[in-house]
Amino acid sequence: MNDEARRSADTPLYPIREVSRLTGVNSVTLRAWERRYGLIKPQRTPKGHRLYAREDIERVQRILQWLNRGVPVSQVRELLDQPETAPAPAPVADDWTGQRRLLVSAVQALDLTRLEELFNQSLALYPVPTCLAELWQPVIRQLEEGWGEQLGDVLQRRTLETFLRTRIGTRLLHANPLSRGPRLLIAPLPDDPAPLWVLLTALAASDRGYHVQIFDAPLPCSELPLAVERFQAAALLLASGKAEKAELVRRQLPRLADQLEVPLMVCGPMARIREADLEKTRVALLGDDLGEAMERLQGHLPTS
Repeated sequence: MNDEARRSADTPLYPIREVSRLTGVNSVTLRAWERRYGLIKPQRTPKGHRLYAREDIERVQRILQWLNRGVPVSQVRELLDQPETAPAPAPVADDWTGQRRLLVSAVQALDLTRLEELFNQSLALYPVPTCLAELWQPVIRQLEEGWGEQLGDVLQRRTLETFLRTRIGTRLLHANPLSRGPRLLIAPLPDDPAPLWVLLTALAASDRGYHVQIFDAPLPCSELPLAVERFQAAALLLASGKAEKAELVRRQLPRLADQLEVPLMVCGPMARIREADLEKTRVALLGDDLGEAMERLQGHLPTS
């Protein structure tokens, strides 16, 4: 039985914005799955607007399940079209390893054209949490482990920083006016030489519907309460890829948490490295996996 036969006249239909809200997959990605891979086939209004049935939403959710198992989007359709009674095959080899290799090479070669292609392609075909978990977080970890004092390391770091600041900043510019979520103030900690983790955190938070105010350079701890007050932030989120100094972690951050009337949270590798120093303080540890960090963040915000 084909899709049209299954859909009766009284089946509720949903616009693309509602489908995006229900599934967490943005409209750009939904359109790409339709046009490039034929994964979903929404109905159309006389004016050409997409309308999705409940079966389409369930199909999107099955697509996400396969993507989360490491299946490349180009191979999902054949898995979806298998009879539901057939046993699920073992996950095929994913293409994230190759994508990570290409991304690292683009950064090391300072190839901005290729970097642009990989950034746009990943976010068009995959949900933001998948892109962060499978591509951007592993690549930044790998690069940071390799960067040292060699000639060109600082240039690579600054190039990637500038690239992400521009691209993610543009996404925030468009997303913030539409956001109905709480306002988050996100800033780096002082020992991190580039705000790469802050930028990824901002992307993850914006994708979850938060209104993000980002600082890409550290503020003195004495200025942060004022920043929270002036921006009317519901929480302060600090990120770092470094361990940070003991004085900051053991004294200044707990003192700052006591001064604030909103939650103080930390994420990125620093949150894992310094877990023992902060676990008995009011500083909330969100960890270094940004998908899990966003889940934990929600639990620290007051319910409306």
